[in-house]
Amino acid sequence: MSDISETQVNLPQKGDSPPANYFRTPSYEGLLADKDVAVPMRDGVNLSIDFYRPDTDEKLPALLAFAIYNKDIQGPDVADELPPQPAWSTLWTGPLETGDTRFFVSRGYVHVIGSPRGIGKSEGGGSREWDCYDLIEWIAGQPWCDGNVGMVGISGFGAEQLAVAKKQPPHLKAIFPFDSRGAYGPMGGFRDEHTGGMLHLFRYLIGHFSAIHQVKGQPGDLPPEKEELWRAAMDNPDYLMYPQLRNILAQRGQHMPPFFEMLLNPYDNVAAVEQSEAEFADIKVPTYTGSGWYGYTYKTHLNGCQNWFRNIDVPKKLMLAGPAHLERPFHSFHDEILKWHDHWLKGIDTGVTDEPAVKYWVMGENKWREAEDWPLPETQWTPFYLNSWERLNPEPVTLGSSIEVQAPDSFVQMPPTQTNTVQRLRYLSEPLAEDLLIAGPAVLNLFAAIDQDDTNWIVSLKDVGPDVSVLSVREGEREIPNDLPERELTRGWLKASHRAVDKSRSLPGRPWHPLTREAQQMVVPGEINEYAIEILSTANLFRLGHRICIDIMSIDLPTGVAGATNAEYVPFHICSSKTTVHNIYHDLERPSHLLLPVVPV
Repeated sequence: MSDISETQVNLPQKGDSPPANYFRTPSYEGLLADKDVAVPMRDGVNLSIDFYRPDTDEKLPALLAFAIYNKDIQGPDVADELPPQPAWSTLWTGPLETGDTRFFVSRGYVHVIGSPRGIGKSEGGGSREWDCYDLIEWIAGQPWCDGNVGMVGISGFGAEQLAVAKKQPPHLKAIFPFDSRGAYGPMGGFRDEHTGGMLHLFRYLIGHFSAIHQVKGQPGDLPPEKEELWRAAMDNPDYLMYPQLRNILAQRGQHMPPFFEMLLNPYDNVAAVEQSEAEFADIKVPTYTGSGWYGYTYKTHLNGCQNWFRNIDVPKKLMLAGPAHLERPFHSFHDEILKWHDHWLKGIDTGVTDEPAVKYWVMGENKWREAEDWPLPETQWTPFYLNSWERLNPEPVTLGSSIEVQAPDSFVQMPPTQTNTVQRLRYLSEPLAEDLLIAGPAVLNLFAAIDQDDTNWIVSLKDVGPDVSVLSVREGEREIPNDLPERELTRGWLKASHRAVDKSRSLPGRPWHPLTREAQQMVVPGEINEYAIEILSTANLFRLGHRICIDIMSIDLPTGVAGATNAEYVPFHICSSKTTVHNIYHDLERPSHLLLPVVPV
């Protein structure tokens, strides 16, 4: 009879749960809860916090979760009534992000959940700049805390960790900001969230869970400079075809104020970017960041974690997982979180510092891999050229050949006031002769002309196949089968008027578009321009017989009515209100091509 261990081979791995190789069983019993505790800040404003601890007199380290989401929809009581829901559940709710209280408490941590001033039960008024710093130092001085404070929680709770780390509170020892916001500028910055300068409605969609204090009154006058920006926004037909955006603009900042401000000034801020870059050196605590593939739905997490990892110089880790939409209430990879904080807060030799710095999930292979850096040093940047008949070829057009000049491919997109049909051009490679692994960012260098002064470029990278068909002139064999399996891996975006590139700041696969008002240049209708469209990072093993595919589009649409979507965290972009003809060129002078980060298998 076989030993059980001999049967435990080739078991499926999970994209939302890396092999932690670290398991510590619960060692504390009971759960004591103190809720709605008033904690005074340096200016006298009181924050409202909850903290949960084991039933013991022992001093323990604390894990703080702190963000603008309502603390009253977090914690163990919520999890008791709403067990973790997968992203396809109708009860999946994004802001439930503070972590599994019972898991942390039973392993000897105090779990603290709090709200900044002006949020929920916390008092308002004054500046919240030092709230998290002051709260960390208050926690460290409590009789149940041993003076060691770490931080947990994802998304908004991850963003707060990096923001307060710059302030260097003395008792903050380590952070785990998974799904943190962007790295460039306040509130995560424009460029990480609105990639390529294309505006989307993510903040509008999650605004329905806002706990910010606000009293709505009659819309009042705006300062002269803002009034001018408001009038320009109210004259923008691309805004006004969306009733929900007109509603926000008409209320002049009374409703969803941060989103209102973005509509008025949808550009990157050079000074904020420069300040952010100077402040990377202010982060001194060990940092474990990351996000999941498919983070293209809201971008700021997937872009942000890579930028944080690249720019900070501390003991650091990066985890790029499978599905971006982790179960809620958040409880995933807690053994990995425990391994990190046990090392830095409890002094346990967990082996975490001996491991490679990067863990990443490879789709297609459905397997975790490790690396010492990201992007991978062994990356081989490999072009695939757009060609006639919507083909994607590894060879460029040959000089002096009969195909040196080629007619452009075209598609016409009507606006969503007239259609629900998304037009596209699809380019497919031949079936691959062997497995091909890509890992990292990609870029589509596109030569194109439009008949309007602006458009959106949306690029979808897909894995299509396997395809065992043979194309011939015989009936039924003339086309690639339209029922091939296909799997979207990631997307890229660029507003045509933001095509300018700062080559001095660009990285392989990551063109740096200034995205400022000053750098924006409207398109001359009919003029052929080059567009470097960044495609968000991914990792995928294209299997033998599969095809590499890119779809090129200019709009995406809400999946519900009244501007809603049927999945809470899947936003759509503000597109052109005009019917637009798109011509894409691929010849010797205009070699449109996809540049992929190929990694030796």
